[in-house]
Amino acid sequence: MIPREMRDNAVKESLAAGGSAFGSMVFEFFTPGMPRILANAGAEFALYCMEHTGAGFETLKPQFALCRALGVVPLVRVPGTEYDFIARALDCGALGVMVPLVDDAEQARFIVSCTRYPPEGRRGAAFGFAHDDFQGGDVAEKMRMIDARTLVIAMIETAKGFENVEAIAAVPGVDVLWLGHFDLTNFLGIPGDFSHPKYKEAIKPHT
Repeated sequence: MIPREMRDNAVKESLAAGGSAFGSMVFEFFTPGMPRILANAGAEFALYCMEHTGAGFETLKPQFALCRALGVVPLVRVPGTEYDFIARALDCGALGVMVPLVDDAEQARFIVSCTRYPPEGRRGAAFGFAHDDFQGGDVAEKMRMIDARTLVIAMIETAKGFENVEAIAAVPGVDVLWLGHFDLTNFLGIPGDFSHPKYKEAIKPHT
């Protein structure tokens, strides 16, 4: 039996059903009170940024634990596409990852594989840790539940990513596409110019 206390992911369930989810990105002030403040404000998720803040897993793991008690879904923007960033974030208790600079379907498939246990993916197995709330239970069933609840967000923020956006979206296991608007202008050679025709043309077919 799986302990009932093992978390689900209400944000993924809502989005999969065509609904919405509201929350906040967190860049600074990783205090014990932050999840409570977000919950009081009505946030359904907290999206912690590792890419631009220098925050490490030692800082974020307590945040994930605090989110658990409040019903806030902890998500992480990892610094890159490497396996160790993605899998470690999930093992530390995040219920999903946002991955920057996704360029093509092959890269998206690798990202998804890092979030799934075999045979669907390549995520290493360790149980009785933060991601399964330090609980026992049937391992095969836990792997199935964890695979199903994990949210994968692919950031589309390069010219190549936009060229391949439809193929990226079609990769099984990619749940959300996120427009990285500022980086997109950088890669288009028009930093911060959101009124430029090149930027408007880049996003026009996908809005």
